[in-house]
Amino acid sequence: MPNEHEIIHIGSAFYNISRFPKVIGCVDGTHIKIQSPGGEDAEVFRNRKSFFSINTQVLCDHDLKIRDIVARWPGSAYDLTIFNNSRLRARLENTEFPGSVILGDSGYADRSYLLVPLHNPVTRPQQLYNESYIRTRNCVERQIGVWKRRFPILAYGSRYKVEPTCNIIVATAVLHNLAIENREVMPPVPEEINEDQLLYLIAQGNIDPENANQNQGIHRRQNDA
Repeated sequence: MPNEHEIIHIGSAFYNISRFPKVIGCVDGTHIKIQSPGGEDAEVFRNRKSFFSINTQVLCDHDLKIRDIVARWPGSAYDLTIFNNSRLRARLENTEFPGSVILGDSGYADRSYLLVPLHNPVTRPQQLYNESYIRTRNCVERQIGVWKRRFPILAYGSRYKVEPTCNIIVATAVLHNLAIENREVMPPVPEEINEDQLLYLIAQGNIDPENANQNQGIHRRQNDA
């Protein structure tokens, strides 16, 4: 998590996106596909989309760097449950980052340190709040997409057991941050991908549908040739 100096820099960078003040990170959950772990508790790893997964919580900054990660919960766990039991929540409630907030989607509970979008905004100020919120929080969706493209095991699924998979997820987060710090080129959307894989990645939010259609069209034309 950012120190006192970084908080000022990160808050300013987030504000420059869409004038949302005091933000130090955006939080979200993403599912990392795994094989059935077997045993009596296997079904607890089946998520709402009916595949087995590790529900991983990430908090990212404006540079798409992962500032906090929790990779140990089964796919059936709700994002809010993971957050409520995380050290991140404890640190925020203990005011370790005074005057700062993080942004979460509507699956999280609105708190003084965690802001979520307004439901059914009516007034112009409410609409402007949601517009600013959406633009600012978009960074976590981009971060997850870049992270999973950089490490295909996160996008296509792990064949390892649960504990090694959790360790791999955290390790890739560290490597992702190193890539950001060293200004590595952002990984492109893969061109050679079959339709089932493409639909899976779109469903997981790892590929933008517009870019996916372009890439799929290229792949099909190559196949037709």
